[in-house]
Order: sequence, then C-alpha cells, then structure tokens
Amino acid sequence: MINFPLLIYTQQIKSRNLLIYYPYVSGQQSGPIQRINSRIQQEVQKQISSQNYDGGIKTEMTGFFEIKTNERNVLSLTLENYAFSGGAHGLTILKGLTFDANTGKSYRLKDLFKDGSDYVKRLSDIISKQIIERDIFVLDPPFKGIAPNQDFYIADKSLIIFFQLYELTAYVYGFPYFPISVYEIQEIVKEDGPLGIMIG
Repeated sequence: MINFPLLIYTQQIKSRNLLIYYPYVSGQQSGPIQRINSRIQQEVQKQISSQNYDGGIKTEMTGFFEIKTNERNVLSLTLENYAFSGGAHGLTILKGLTFDANTGKSYRLKDLFKDGSDYVKRLSDIISKQIIERDIFVLDPPFKGIAPNQDFYIADKSLIIFFQLYELTAYVYGFPYFPISVYEIQEIVKEDGPLGIMIG
C-alpha cells in the first residue's frame, strides 16, 4: 500500500510545431501505476486531437502540466494544452485529473461526495456567492450552476472548481478558478474519498 508521494518524471511528445510535456509516474508498470499513466496519456492524446493538430502544417501546439496534490495516496494534477493556428490568439484547454494512488482509480466530481448529496447545488451556491463577492463578469448572467461533471482538481485542503475559456466569462479573464475549503462542505464529503482523506 502506497503511503508516500509518487515519484513523477516529465515525459515529452515532440513533433513538427508540437511539444507536449506530461507527467509519468515511476514504478512497476502494472496495476494502479499503469492505470494512472494510461489515463494521463489518453487525456494528452485527447487534448491534441480536440485542438485539431494538423501535423504542424498550420497549427503550433504546446502542452504542460502541474502537480497540485501528491500526498496521502491522492494524486491531483492539471494538463494544459495551447494551440495556435492563426487569428487574434490561440486557444488553451485545461483538464484536471485526480487519482487514488493505491488503486489507480480516476475520480469524477460526484465520486468526491456522499451518495444522494446534492453536491451540484451546494457547490453552485458557493460559486455563485464567490462570483458576486469577486465581481466576476459572467457571459450569460445569472450564473446557472456547475455541471455534474465540472472540471476540478484538489490542492492542499481545497477543492478547486474551474471553467474552460468562454464557458463562464470572457477570454480576457482566463480560466475562472473557484477554491472551496473542504471544511465548508465537510458534511457532504465522502469520508474515504480524496477530500475526506485531506481532512483526516
């Protein structure tokens, strides 16, 4: 049973006008570690495909990652992909991935909360309050709430909900991030899930 931070190396995919850096978890490539690496690689390829990489003929593409949590058997990270094919600016997409280091399980947002809890409404209400307090411009007011599978990652003792460019606000504002302390939502957090582990 893993009880220490995972050892992570940087791998790269390099081609014409393309340079992607992504994390690779070191260890025996079977079971949990293999599942984590496979999921990361699948997402990297999905980002490349969704950004319509054309072999570097017209599109330039770069990719990076950030490790947000690597402790207590929880690995949470983000993968960022930027593509430019002309126009005023390129487009960046961001994906959060959170794993159980012991099983290789990849968590969805609903997996963080107790069964039957209305986590969508609870998180939406908190974010709606932050939008008002932080005076965030919303493209289609009023804020309608998060999706059940909204993008997220875990950092320290916080759940970070985020939105893609143009999903909530104008491009100039970048990615809207909404940090939510685990203690603010403690009563609906699944105790054996990654947020519950952060509290313990």
